Amino acid sequence: MSVRVPLTPVALLAVTLALGACSRDRADEHVAAFARLPDWSGVWVADGTQVNIDGLTPTDPAAAAAPFPETMVFSQDIPWNDAGRAKVDAVMAATHGDPGINNRSGAGGWGYPLMMSGPAPMQFIVRPEVTLIVNPYRDLRLIYTDGREHLPAEEGWPPTTWGDSVGHWEADTLVIDTIGVREPDDYQGIAAPFSAQAHYSERLRRTAPNRIEGEMVVEDPATLTKPMMVKLAYVPAANMDRMIYDTFTNNRSGFDGEFNTIEVPEK
Repeated sequence: MSVRVPLTPVALLAVTLALGACSRDRADEHVAAFARLPDWSGVWVADGTQVNIDGLTPTDPAAAAAPFPETMVFSQDIPWNDAGRAKVDAVMAATHGDPGINNRSGAGGWGYPLMMSGPAPMQFIVRPEVTLIVNPYRDLRLIYTDGREHLPAEEGWPPTTWGDSVGHWEADTLVIDTIGVREPDDYQGIAAPFSAQAHYSERLRRTAPNRIEGEMVVEDPATLTKPMMVKLAYVPAANMDRMIYDTFTNNRSGFDGEFNTIEVPEK
């Protein structure tokens, strides 16, 4: 037999004060967690590139002669094994040497890992529990830093364009672990065709007021003879203080005699 004892006004006040104290403690912890995070505000672009209407304009002759980012199929430095080289040859043959028109998904964007070393500007939205990395092409990476781990393979999602990323902070360095990335060239033809089993490890740190540096290590026995490292560096995007999102076409199948062009969609 249970007995209900009504709360007195004094007891109700004590309960209310206790709940209020817990709420304030949680809020104070969140404020403190924010205070420990680095400031990566602003719009950033890969060092050595300049954002323009065509997506990429070299900043100087040296940049024009620089090798392609190592996450592009054009890179000559990727340690492909026989299977990886066969994939590259198949992409180049299917697109007559211009895989940029081979966006089989029909969607705009760069996909991962190309978005981290391509010319599209990015913003980092840093919170204690998650960091978002976004660009104007609607690429979106969610990096969970709340202590969760990757789901077991039998419980996880099929590979996606941006994969599954979890991470943590080591002082002011963001450490990221990414798996479950759909074969990158299935989304963007100029992406290096790593397999869906590839494992990506990144470290990012703001090293100066106008510079974020880091590295990405790609491990993919299905296409590579050994792990490969990609150096990452970002600087503030000139004359940009915000991003504007709108619908757009990524149909680059036109040709002006020198370059592929973005075609106006048919009405």
